[in-house]
Amino acid sequence: MTLQGTSISRETKPVVVDTGPARSASRPWLQRRWLWVLALVILAAGLYRHHASSQRAASQATSGPARPPVSVAVATARQGDMPVYLTGLGSVTAYNTVAVKSRVDGQLVNVAFHEGQLVHEGDLLAEVDPRPFQVQLEQAQGQLARDKAQLEDARLTLARFKQLRAEKVVSQQEYDDQASRFNQFTGAIMADQATIDSAKLQLTYAHITAPISGRTGLRLVDVGNVVHANDQSPVVVITQQEPITAVFTIPEDELPPVIKKLKAGEQLPAEAYDRADQNQIASGSLLSTDNQIDSNTGTLRLKAIFENTDGVLFPNQFVNVHLLLDVKRGTVIAPVAAIQRGARGSFTYVVKPDHTVEMRPVTLGPTGRTEVAIDSGLAAGEVVVVEGADKLREGTPVQVRGGEHEGASPKPGG
Repeated sequence: MTLQGTSISRETKPVVVDTGPARSASRPWLQRRWLWVLALVILAAGLYRHHASSQRAASQATSGPARPPVSVAVATARQGDMPVYLTGLGSVTAYNTVAVKSRVDGQLVNVAFHEGQLVHEGDLLAEVDPRPFQVQLEQAQGQLARDKAQLEDARLTLARFKQLRAEKVVSQQEYDDQASRFNQFTGAIMADQATIDSAKLQLTYAHITAPISGRTGLRLVDVGNVVHANDQSPVVVITQQEPITAVFTIPEDELPPVIKKLKAGEQLPAEAYDRADQNQIASGSLLSTDNQIDSNTGTLRLKAIFENTDGVLFPNQFVNVHLLLDVKRGTVIAPVAAIQRGARGSFTYVVKPDHTVEMRPVTLGPTGRTEVAIDSGLAAGEVVVVEGADKLREGTPVQVRGGEHEGASPKPGG
């Protein structure tokens, strides 16, 4: 049994000895494999970090440092009533203009006005030598007195001839001749009276008076010159400036609403502005329209009237006339300076609470001198950029400078 067991033991021993070295030999290879995997992971992580840092460096190199905020001025859109105006270029015209001329021939002996003086109708302006007309009057009066005496003699003679004719002392022809003589002197009396009236009228015309109330211009004839009724040059020109009118033009496309208002009996207010269209000079109303459109320009002439009691309007003065056509109620209103125009139409830059701007497309309504109605795209209370928009893009950070324009409400975020 012992030998047999020994024999079995010898047979199994190589099996135990053979498997032991194989398992121990595989363990270093597994360890090396995990080491290689770990090394590859570490290498990949390093490469990733290097690539990310390179990308950040490249991005910083291309973009450069962060852009500083752009300094802008802003205003706040509001809700209110927007007047709708028609604007036209025009010039002031005197309500009446009179070139005062002499109506008689003679020497100018007196000028009774000062240049630029306000005169009233009937005031004496100048005087032509009245003596020749006074002499004519006296001659006509003397002729009248003589003809009256002759008429009286003819009347008495006719009365006697009538009695003698009844007694058949004179013939019918003699009586008729005396009656004709009486009628001739009657006609002479009427002619003499007309001559007297003419002389008196000439004497009146020798005193040149103002035909209208207004302002005199520069004196065009001096004392001592002989004036004639057919002279081309007047003595002075008078322009009526209270009230005064302004003639301006509007495009023919804008005519229908104006005609509609006039037919309805509405009075359209008109405002006169200076040449720069910045300062209002006077207020008035539309007086009338022309009766035809100018085919060369496609415009129609309109006339507005102004009281001009302060005398700020002068004839031939250039003005911009704003005709109030309607009022748009409860609309969003923004400054005109906030509206930008691009390839896609009108837009504005809206300042957001994070101090960046948003490019907002807007639909415009009626436009005034400084404000514009916004039909869509902007809400009341939003802050828009009115100065510095040329440096802005979508999302550009901004810094608001100074106070808001157009009485805007407090700006967001300082």
